[in-house]
This record gives sequence, C-alpha cells and structure tokens, in this order.
Amino acid sequence: MRLWSLSPKYLDRQGLLAVWREGLLAKHVLEGKTKGYRNHPQLERFKEQKNSLDYLNLYLHGVYEEAIKRGYKFEKAKIGPLKKNLEKIKVSTGQIWYEFEHLLKKLERRDKKRFLELKAKLDLEVHSLFQIEKGEIATWEKVIKKLKEIK
Repeated sequence: MRLWSLSPKYLDRQGLLAVWREGLLAKHVLEGKTKGYRNHPQLERFKEQKNSLDYLNLYLHGVYEEAIKRGYKFEKAKIGPLKKNLEKIKVSTGQIWYEFEHLLKKLERRDKKRFLELKAKLDLEVHSLFQIEKGEIATWEKVIKKLKEIK
C-alpha cells in the first residue's frame, strides 16, 4: 500500500489506479470493514488525526479530481462525505524526496516519457491534504535501502 504525499498529477496511469484502490482499502481499514492492513505504516499519519476518516476521504477526493481531469471514471460515491476545512497534515521534505525517488524508479520501468519529464523536477507539489515542512523521511516509512542511499 502506498498513499503518496506527492501530488497525484505526477503518477502514471498505473500509479493513479493503484493509489485509488489502495486509498479505498485504507478507507475500509479505518471503517473497520477489513481485518488486514490495520497496522500498515502508510495509515499512521491518518490514524494520528482526530477524524482520520475525514482526512482519508479528502485524500481520496484529490485522487478522484486528478482521475477526472484525465478522463477516467472513478466512482465518487465511494469517497464519502467531505469536510474541506481540515487542518493540513505536515509532511517533511525528506519524505517528499524519498517518495519522488521511489516514484521515479517505478516510472523508469513503466512510463519512460513521464520519467523523462519528471526526473529533473526540483520544485515538487504535494497532495492538497498535506503541507510541507523541513525534516527527514517519516519514521513510519519502510525505507528501501537503495533509495535511502541516493539521498
């Protein structure tokens, strides 16, 4: 499961479809509708929020909006009610760059064109639910050694 901090606009088709499915799975976890993935590290920052389901719905809405821009037909009814006045979740610069390197590795294999467009990007945007602050890779992140060495 990967719930990207990065803006969904960077994801290729496969990545966008995957984050939608995984976001819906995360929603089921928070709703208590599944026994699996309850302790998945990607859910930590949502679980830390007072109204974790509200945050996840807003996260899914951002993914949904990107999908609609691309002409995909995601089912909006799966998201649930939106509370747009939520305080943003902090995400560190280290986490953003770690995720970006991780995404680039995936794109290099799956979507060369998108990889080439993004690989020199220096000013990254995050999902609208997040706010960037200086810091290291998140403690909940399962760091892939090869990516950590890049930094």
